Amino acid sequence: MNPNNWNIFIAASLLAFTLNAHADVKPSPDIQRVLSTVEDKSPSCGVVNAHMTYLDSHGQKQVLNYSKFASNCADGS
Repeated sequence: MNPNNWNIFIAASLLAFTLNAHADVKPSPDIQRVLSTVEDKSPSCGVVNAHMTYLDSHGQKQVLNYSKFASNCADGS
């Protein structure tokens, strides 16, 4: 298997595991306004931790933590 394909396979497997492990965690349906989204730095394409800060329907600031593919995955690395 090509090393790049192997990395993608590992990242996808980790993402699937993470999503299954947190399947009971659902985002609040009352996201009124997203204030910011940030992700942990990653030198290569892979799964990283990300955080979205938003205001709910009561004007309270909330933070949603989740896993996603790093932004640098989009460039084909």
